[in-house]
Amino acid sequence: MSTIENNKVSFAEPPADFDWGAIEDDSKAAAAGSREQMEAAYEKTLSSIQEKEVLMGTVVGMNKKEVVINIGYKSEGVVPISEFRYKPELKIGDQVEVYIEKQEDKGGQMVVSHKTARVHNAWGKVNHAMETNEVITGYVKCRTKGGLIVDVFGIEAFLPGSQIDVKPIRDYDQFVGKNMEFKVVKINQEFKNVVVSHKALIEAELEAQKKQIIGGLEKGQVLEGTVKNITSYGVFVDLGGVDGLIHITDLSYGRVSHPEEVVKLDDKINVVILDFDDEKRRIALGLKQLQPHPWDALSADLNAGDKVKGKVMVITDYGAFVEVAPGVEGLLHVSEMSWSQHLRSPKDFLKEGQEIECVILNIDREERKMSLGMKQLSADPWADIEFKYPVRSKHTAKVRNFTHFGIFAELEEGVDGLIHISDLSWTKRIKHPSEFCNIGDEIEVVVLEVDKDNRRLSLGHKQVEENPWEVFSGVFTPGSVHEGTITGRAGQNFVVSLPYGVEGTVSAKHLKKADGSKAEVEEKLPFMVLEFNGDARRITLSHTRTFEEGDEPMETVSKGKRTRKETDGAATSASVRSVNDKVEKSTLGDLSVLSDLKSSMESSERANKEKKSEEGEG
Repeated sequence: MSTIENNKVSFAEPPADFDWGAIEDDSKAAAAGSREQMEAAYEKTLSSIQEKEVLMGTVVGMNKKEVVINIGYKSEGVVPISEFRYKPELKIGDQVEVYIEKQEDKGGQMVVSHKTARVHNAWGKVNHAMETNEVITGYVKCRTKGGLIVDVFGIEAFLPGSQIDVKPIRDYDQFVGKNMEFKVVKINQEFKNVVVSHKALIEAELEAQKKQIIGGLEKGQVLEGTVKNITSYGVFVDLGGVDGLIHITDLSYGRVSHPEEVVKLDDKINVVILDFDDEKRRIALGLKQLQPHPWDALSADLNAGDKVKGKVMVITDYGAFVEVAPGVEGLLHVSEMSWSQHLRSPKDFLKEGQEIECVILNIDREERKMSLGMKQLSADPWADIEFKYPVRSKHTAKVRNFTHFGIFAELEEGVDGLIHISDLSWTKRIKHPSEFCNIGDEIEVVVLEVDKDNRRLSLGHKQVEENPWEVFSGVFTPGSVHEGTITGRAGQNFVVSLPYGVEGTVSAKHLKKADGSKAEVEEKLPFMVLEFNGDARRITLSHTRTFEEGDEPMETVSKGKRTRKETDGAATSASVRSVNDKVEKSTLGDLSVLSDLKSSMESSERANKEKKSEEGEG
């Protein structure tokens, strides 16, 4: 006990036997027991946590950047708010799962992640959702090629564009940033890929709607629909849960190149039910059937023989289709485009889109068919053919076509004639017309025969000039000798080119030369005429006979060769030599030579007659 004396504090003296150590020990013991009780009580208020585990926590705070989560530990976890982007309605008090990455960092703060917690549990949830066909909710993060990326339970899943909706989606961006319901349709465990579908959710409902809609359909029923898709062959129309197809041929009575010419996407249109199949869920629709048929509106005054104007819609190999009224087309056959008989393509006369005038040849309103003609707008060139092209008249024609037996030549549009291969040349043996001329060449012809009823003309080219074989009979007389060149073989014989473009033949045994060798092709030698047949246009020759002695007299013709016997035809031989001196290598192309030859021979004959007449008078 203390007392105050003279303003001083004094303390009572403890007993000498006071045990100070015992008091200190009791104090320590009491303090130790109280601390253990307090620590035990505090530990009971805290959760027992371990790293790398998932726990449930409560949102106790939020701002624009972070979410504070209490998991009952001595410190709270802080998670970036971006990890809750899929859950924009998050609020204080919500229960969320977190993954314990670290109990404490350097600052004593617990490190947790909501995203990792979701991924940790995601595969179990995804597999369970697919097994049970459970409907899940996901957040559409972004667009990707062919579809969308969706956040499902914290993992990224793929939503194909075809699985977004039952109708085609043209704007994928409209779904980005939204929550949608899905079904898991495919999981690749190896690559951790997940495919989800929103379309699957509504197909069941649509299937029930389809059954109800199709059950109430009737042929001829008119419904309103929305153009859902356009293809090259037709238009798909949404009838309110079930699709129908308008084939391109049922869009319009007129010709349609592509359905986009008639309708556009999302158009609201009325359609008529043409046919449907309950089992296959196919519905055939029509659009043009809602309008009266154009043939029914066609004027009753329109008859065969009338002239009409139209537009060339389509050109085919056999003709063209011409629209003479909206939705009414007629066939203009290629044979009715021109009076010409030789084959030509319709594209030589017309172009698609061209406006033309035609004549109605035939009209069948019941069958809704019309045949047209274009050549009938001009006069038939065969109507007075016998006066325009009489027999033996000369004309200029254009070579149009070749055949193995001759040439088709056109005198004018619609008037063709045939030049037989035998009527091309008096002297040359032509195997194919292409050896003589080219297609498109102009050629002089003579009309040989006219068949008006069958529209046939027989023409000749060689007849433009006189028959040179009549002249040749006085030139290539048997026994006369002429220079010729061996040009080739013709069967067992050889062909020899003679003056004036004439060809003769010589057998192999008559090619023996004076030295005993045989003449070769391309060799130029003298030849003796053994036989001349003007009707058959045949000249038989021999080289061997030019140097062998024989009983027959031999005339000298070409190049002044010696004669064994002179006759009264000396003047003729002189004329022949004169012509030969002028054109040693003349051909049929230079027919003036033959004319000179003929005139010279006729003058010689007249001179001989006058001489004989004078000798008789003397």
